[in-house]
Order: sequence, then structure tokens, then C-alpha cells
Amino acid sequence: MGIFNFFKGQFIEVIEWTDQNSNTMVYRFPVQNNEIKMGASLIVRESQVAIFVNEGEIADVFTPGHHVLYTQNLPILTKLKSWKTGFNSPFKAEVYFVNTKQFINQKWGTSNPIMMRDPEFGMIRLRGYGIYSYKVSDPVVFLKELFGTSGSYDTENVESHLKKMILSGLTDLFAESKIPALDLAMYYDELSTQGKEKMKERFAKFGFEITSLYIENLSLPKEVEQAMDKRTTMGVLGDMNTYTQFQAAEAIREAARNEGGGMAATGAGIGAGAAIGNAMAGAFTSNQQNTAPSSPAEPAKIACPHCQAQIRANAKFCPECGKTVKEQTASCTSCKATIKEGSKFCGECGAQQVTEKKCPSCGMLNGPTAKFCGDCGENL
Repeated sequence: MGIFNFFKGQFIEVIEWTDQNSNTMVYRFPVQNNEIKMGASLIVRESQVAIFVNEGEIADVFTPGHHVLYTQNLPILTKLKSWKTGFNSPFKAEVYFVNTKQFINQKWGTSNPIMMRDPEFGMIRLRGYGIYSYKVSDPVVFLKELFGTSGSYDTENVESHLKKMILSGLTDLFAESKIPALDLAMYYDELSTQGKEKMKERFAKFGFEITSLYIENLSLPKEVEQAMDKRTTMGVLGDMNTYTQFQAAEAIREAARNEGGGMAATGAGIGAGAAIGNAMAGAFTSNQQNTAPSSPAEPAKIACPHCQAQIRANAKFCPECGKTVKEQTASCTSCKATIKEGSKFCGECGAQQVTEKKCPSCGMLNGPTAKFCGDCGENL
């Protein structure tokens, strides 16, 4: 039996793997004593990558297809030369199959509420949950950082760590967004996209690529939701005074319908009458207050541009100084814009306002818009 196993172990291997579990990420192909023979056939299927480790070092990464492996192990000859080590070959080689498909429907959720400051409700506690998907993008980094030399590795081994990474990033994202709690629902898509971008670098450190991230729900504590329901009810009811009067009238009617006899009925009737009188008096007073004519508004006033006295806005002359209220204007001598009369500079172009032009020939003063001297005809 020992001789049979000896010769059986010298056959050249055909190395392949078909995934039987959708959550398996890494599978190490089992070879007797990890002695892969020279010329072994390696078959890598779609959605797989094979990492060939020869004598303790990563020798190559194989993509889908058929490959031939070259090692130091020659059938029979290597085994016979290994008598010093008890016929155990010192040339060890392993093949790790890495699943590169997407691992979808991975769930995340808040184990503890997220504390954040809301502009309307103040300090609130936020809970949320959703799903995400990822895949192995760099098998070498994945081998070195996570699964090492494990015979198999699945999503459960890394699920807890990835979930905590996502929660840490989303907590920071929600706080920085400063979106009011009532408006969070309309930003689910934007927050999901930003959260995915925020996670890319963190996932890449383990050789992963996050392909999607979705926020399914963000909810407030039960106490805050009850307060919101009360506020909604108040908004539906409208005028609280009218609603209070209506409630009082309903209570009075129910009391008046009480058919109990004796002093109880008499007291109820007296109380009902008093309540009706008070309600009617309150309604009458409220109506009087609503229908009372409002006092005429005081006319608006402005300051006189000459003496600064307070006058009516529609007055044409100042009752204090007698000057016209309308501001006198003139045209800029450069850009012709409308400016205040007597201004030294234009507010539009900044040009200095020249009131008169002096003739360079005869010295006569002419108007600011004159082009020729009125005395000698010299061109100005």
C-alpha cells in the first residue's frame, strides 16, 4: 500500500477548482506534501485568479486559461534524491485560487445610534442600514494582508471588519453633510455615491474594490418621530383657538345629553349653561377683535435734501426751507450720465465736471458743451 501511494504521488497533477460555495473567496488546492510536479497543468476558470507560490515566494499570478507550471519537483527523481529528508521534497509549491466575482448583498447597519446635531431638532440619534458589494481587485495584496497561508477564506472572515469601516466612514459623512433630518430621505442617492467614493481607498488597502453601496433607510428615535407626528397634527388642525372652542362645545353637548337625574343633572345643566355662556362670550370677543377697524397707518416721511427736516414722502416742497424736494440733476460733461447738480466728479466714469471752457486764443469763458469760442470762433 505504501509503494502504491508512493507511485500515485508521482503523477503530474491537473490543478483546477470549481466553487461549491458562493461565499468562498480563497481556496488552496490540496497536493500531497505540497509537492507540485514539474509540468503540472493549471486550469483557471472565468471569475478566478490563481496565485502560484513556489518555495515560499509568490512566483506568478495566472488569469483564466490553461497554464503549465514549472517547479523543482521532478517525478520520482526528486523523491529519490530526498532520502536525507525522509523522502519529503524540500521544494514546496502551492496554488491558491482567488474568487474575483462580486460578493453582493453584504449588509451593514448601525449597532449603536449615530449622534449628530440637527438645525431644527438639536442633538438627535440616527440609525440606518443598507447593503454593499465588493470584489478582489488585487490578489497579491489580498494574500499578503488578509488570508496569508489559510487553506480557505470566505466573506464571514472579513465581514465584521468591512462593516465597521463603512460605519466609520458614513458616520463622518453624515455629520459633515449637515443635512436636516427631515431632508435626509431626498439625499439617499447622493450620500450613497459619496460613501462609496469615501470607502475606495480603505478597501484598496486589503486588495478589494467596493463596487456599490446603498443606504436603504435612515431613521430617527421613536421619541423624535412621536414629536414630529404631534407637530404634523397641529399643522393639520390649523388655528388652535378655534379648535379649542370646538372641543369645548363638543364637551358641553355631551354633558347636556347626560340623562342622569337629581342634583347631578341640575349641576351638569348649570355647568353646561355657564360653559356655553363663557364660550359664546369668548367667541363674541374674538369676533369683535377680528372685526375692529384698524387705525390708519402714519404716512411715510423722508428727509429734505436741503435742510434735512422730516417731511411727507410725496411732498413737492419743504415746509421748513421752502425749497423744492425734487433733486436737481445735470449731465456728465464726459459720459452724459445723469448726476446730481453741482457734483465735482461723475459717479459713473469719474470724470471731473468742468463748468466753463476758457478760449485759449481770446480768453473768453464758454459753456461746458461749447465746441467753438463764441467771441473769436476758435476751436475749443
